[in-house]
Amino acid sequence: MSLSDEALKECYFSRQKMSYARHLATSLVNGELNLGLLAAEQDNVVIERLQTIKGIGHWTSDIYLMMALRRLDRFPLGDIALLNSIAVIKQLPGAMLRADAAEVAASWKPYRTVASYLLWHAYLSKRVKKE
Repeated sequence: MSLSDEALKECYFSRQKMSYARHLATSLVNGELNLGLLAAEQDNVVIERLQTIKGIGHWTSDIYLMMALRRLDRFPLGDIALLNSIAVIKQLPGAMLRADAAEVAASWKPYRTVASYLLWHAYLSKRVKKE
């Protein structure tokens, strides 16, 4: 909260991301959001609570559940890298639609997070080889 706009810009924050980050920080400092209490909640409660914060949507909620709370069965359908990775692995000619990706990911329950990590790894490995 103490960083200036210039300092945040140096960290590659856009003006909109600055607003969201400051709103999140204020919510944490004011006690409107207590991340410690979220760990004991069901996924749907965590998502609902997080999405009351300006700038937090489905993707961020899923990533928080996966990375911070280590939930095993999340698949962020808004993640373009995951959709692209599925398309490559399934040898599809074009981009994967979210609805189709949800159908594919459903077969990975209850370990969709693990599948996400593997798909991200495949995506990043392919990108590194191109560079």
